[in-house]
Amino acid sequence: MVSQRLQALNRRTFVGTGAAVAIKAFTGVGLARESCHDDGKHDDESGRGDHGADEDVTYVAHRGYKGLHPENTLRAFEAASRTADMIELDIMPCAGGEIVVFHDEKLGARDGGTRGLTDEHGYVWENSCDTVRNANVLGTEETIPLLSEALEAIPDHVGVNIEFKNPGSAAAQSSTNLEGDELKAGKERWRSFTEDALDIIADHDNEILVSSFYEAAIATVREVNPDIPVGYLLWDDIERGLDIVREYDCEAVNPPYNMVKGSPFFGDPYYLDDPNFADIDLVQVAHDEGREVNVYTLDTWYQAEQLAEAGVDGVIVNYPNLLRE
Repeated sequence: MVSQRLQALNRRTFVGTGAAVAIKAFTGVGLARESCHDDGKHDDESGRGDHGADEDVTYVAHRGYKGLHPENTLRAFEAASRTADMIELDIMPCAGGEIVVFHDEKLGARDGGTRGLTDEHGYVWENSCDTVRNANVLGTEETIPLLSEALEAIPDHVGVNIEFKNPGSAAAQSSTNLEGDELKAGKERWRSFTEDALDIIADHDNEILVSSFYEAAIATVREVNPDIPVGYLLWDDIERGLDIVREYDCEAVNPPYNMVKGSPFFGDPYYLDDPNFADIDLVQVAHDEGREVNVYTLDTWYQAEQLAEAGVDGVIVNYPNLLRE
């Protein structure tokens, strides 16, 4: 059953820059289940029914299908728009505050690495916008776009999962419960960036989900505009992640795929060498609370198929057509 909160999102509006602009909500689970009922079929207790897992699942192109295209580029977004339900992209500011689409905090190699995403160096937020935007991505002629340019390249009918990656501070803390002065300081780092990003988003009609590993990012989105759907990205702790999800009443939970109980991957090493997750059925808990579950990041049809069967609502994938011909 779709929660009243998710149903109501379709009619919400976002007020920005002096005008009321309609913002469509990310309601993949609602659309899938409604279409199921339209066909005269009924969901079972898991919410999946007998209509085929692959048709229910929202297909999210990770960085514009980074397995096929130079990630987070206009070329990737334009190509991914032909097959994806939604495109995931990452944002952070340049030195002048302009918001660009890029994943890593540094333009060049990460610490200890030999190759970075671009031919430039240093933190994104310490470089001028001209330097950042003219950097070549992965040895191609593709460059780093502004958020506004990326949204222009993505058709209105394709949703956008915008991950708030960093507000422009190496001191920003992610994947943690912040309290008191720490949370207040965290929100102060994010507020201006959040306001600027939501102003840009308001100029477009795509379905939007804002996600982040940063609790303070989710908190400031809720404060600036509580009608924007948000999804908290889990990392190493299901219980702590659910605490944050509930604190901000997130519409979505975005865990790594090895957090999904009922799949063969539950508890497997992924980003963590020795994960020790609580024995919690995250999908069932989220669905009971009216939230969607979107898992990251998949490379194979087997992963996608098994997670769809386990009941997830969305798969964040590096390649197209893992579930669909």
